[in-house]
Amino acid sequence: MKRTHLKAPRPQSRAYSPVVITEGGKTLWVAGHTGFADDTGASLAGDFDAQVRQTFANLEKTLAHAGATLKDLVTMTVFINDPRHGDRFTELRGQILGDDFPASALITVFGFARPDMMVEIQAIAVVAD
Repeated sequence: MKRTHLKAPRPQSRAYSPVVITEGGKTLWVAGHTGFADDTGASLAGDFDAQVRQTFANLEKTLAHAGATLKDLVTMTVFINDPRHGDRFTELRGQILGDDFPASALITVFGFARPDMMVEIQAIAVVAD
């Protein structure tokens, strides 16, 4: 499977690629993931950074079950509950994902399934057959 990340200064500084091109491979359609509680079930209500990190950890676990990693993400739709968290989200995403970013949309919503949720990520990944 071949994967190409188009890079440009502005998108790179915001931790996303304007386009990711894949050829071949198997596509994984990943449901929305959240991180309102840690692995022990303790609430992360009100802690945006912790929820983002837990959301990516939960996403990583799901991808692993399908034989994939976070590096296999080609696009993600990110929902946050407060637009003031947008810059912080992109900082954290850059720390977590490294240098080859998926394409992405960041959307502010006012009504998650649970009132303590602050972020949700839905994604698509592509892995070698």
